[in-house]
Amino acid sequence: MSLGFYIIMAAQFFSALADNALLIAAIAILRDMQAPSEYAPLLKTFFTVSYVALAAFVGAFADSMPKGRVMFISNAIKIFGCLLMFLDVHPLLAYSVVGLGAAAYSPAKYGILTEYLPHRLLVVANGWIEGLTVMAIILGVVLGGALIRPDVASSLLAFDCPIITTGIDTIPEMNLTIVGLLYLTAAIFNLYVPNTGVDHKPLKKNPIYLLHEFNHCLALLWRDKLGQISLAVTTLFWGAGATLQFIVIEWAKAALNIDLSKASMLQGVVAVGVAIGAILAARLISMRKSVRVIPLGMAMGIGVIGMIFVRDMWLAVPLLVLIGVFSGFFVVPMNALLQHRGHILMGAGHSIAVQNFNENLSILIMTGLYSALIKANLSIYWIIALFGLFVAGTMFLVKKRHEMNQREFDSVAELDDLKH
Repeated sequence: MSLGFYIIMAAQFFSALADNALLIAAIAILRDMQAPSEYAPLLKTFFTVSYVALAAFVGAFADSMPKGRVMFISNAIKIFGCLLMFLDVHPLLAYSVVGLGAAAYSPAKYGILTEYLPHRLLVVANGWIEGLTVMAIILGVVLGGALIRPDVASSLLAFDCPIITTGIDTIPEMNLTIVGLLYLTAAIFNLYVPNTGVDHKPLKKNPIYLLHEFNHCLALLWRDKLGQISLAVTTLFWGAGATLQFIVIEWAKAALNIDLSKASMLQGVVAVGVAIGAILAARLISMRKSVRVIPLGMAMGIGVIGMIFVRDMWLAVPLLVLIGVFSGFFVVPMNALLQHRGHILMGAGHSIAVQNFNENLSILIMTGLYSALIKANLSIYWIIALFGLFVAGTMFLVKKRHEMNQREFDSVAELDDLKH
């Protein structure tokens, strides 16, 4: 891999690190406000609204200029959202602005891989990007959890910057300042992201045209035999992964009797497993064999159900790592396959926008349902059981659909052979 690829990875790492540290900081602010418990999963809902609402526009925006410039503008929007939270704007509203930046960032982040690298390197590149993103998630939730600890926070607040009066007097202000600096670091790396030399389509100003174009791309990817399978898998994965973040926090409180700071560390444990699975997939699975990993999605759902029976940390940690390994191993090859099919059918930015629309609609629905179940006071153990069964059952249906597609393809191939 060239230097340009490592610059792309560095920019992604710091941006994802800040996103996840900010999530823990926002949850802590909500708890300080004594907001209802269902507000915490709503943070993810508000964050992902932009991915769905603006899907028709962010793909075209990403394809209209060099991807590095798109990433820089997107990180600037994230910094603005962080500043709003610093200025005491409600965390749900401020985090939705950060989500707007993330929605614009994503098509550029993944789209540049298909522009910059040959398709034979896409699984490896996705393994690196996903592994690094997961490492950022681990460090982000660990950093966010550490910063809200009273001993760490008081030590940082006691530090005085010579000559300059910062005006940072509270734990939330300190947390948000550190997160803002991480976004700024990502933006600096964005300035050095290589220009791939790919021709860019001028951004159409007619929103009706953009909506029509997006709907066409959406239908095109769902009709493609390989595209629909990979899109179904990644859509389920990201919805399940976002919901699992909040399930782990509630489960840790109920089953292990630990607070938010330590529970955020357990989120990091899942992410360690995802990183291991992503690295193994990059080494062992080629794009040609990518659909063979679908059964691991079923294993992930069954593994989640196992959380119901765990009451000790020494059992919790290896189980969460195993769930993460299954997740990382099956999503990385499917993500690469989806990018490859999308790039062939419609172009990188539009393809990633379609992917983001489906995946974040899944996040909205699944975190919204989770929030409703929490508000209805359903036991976290029942929620875990329903969640695990849903993931395993849906992945089983995807597997059967792929087998049916294969039979149709084989039948057409046989008919072609008979004609000739």
